[in-house]
Amino acid sequence: MPLLFPHEDPSDVRSRYKPEVIKGDMDSVREDVLGFYANLGTEVVDESQDQDTTDLHKCIEYIRDFTSDIDKSNICILVAGALGGRFDHEIGNINVLCRFSSMRIILLSDDCLIHLLPRTHCHEIHIQPSVEGPHCGLVPIGMPSKSTTTTGLQWDLDNMEMSFGGLISTSNIVKEEKITVRSDSDLLWTISIKKQ
Repeated sequence: MPLLFPHEDPSDVRSRYKPEVIKGDMDSVREDVLGFYANLGTEVVDESQDQDTTDLHKCIEYIRDFTSDIDKSNICILVAGALGGRFDHEIGNINVLCRFSSMRIILLSDDCLIHLLPRTHCHEIHIQPSVEGPHCGLVPIGMPSKSTTTTGLQWDLDNMEMSFGGLISTSNIVKEEKITVRSDSDLLWTISIKKQ
């Protein structure tokens, strides 16, 4: 967080943006960081006994379990730093999108964002051209798509079949500020983020 506010005192920034909870297996957090936030009153939930789920999974589960049903319908979870590191971690983070498909979770990197488009809906994606695009992609996940249709892209799909080992929609271009997507398969939507 201090890097986002380079003209401010780092400890003021850390105190102002103090997490309510730090949850995970604690294998990658430095002791001094953990101690700093614990001294500020942050709850630390050590789940080192659970090696079957990722830290992101544990945190999304916590948010799901401690958010009222009314709030869940409006919640959007932004996960910064979710992409661009080790490939197995990236795939683990994408797996979290699928495991919590009823929640709106967006994975962010310096270059792009990714979120799940469940097959249960026809999706309208509203593009903010000042911060995202033009490059985008749609990738079937979990199973092949026998029929995907889009509007608003340079190369729209019209009842197109997509699968790994076959066609997937990469390096497409956003042409309109509203994109529609309908598919019989869950899809990952990805779009580039513009450098400011």
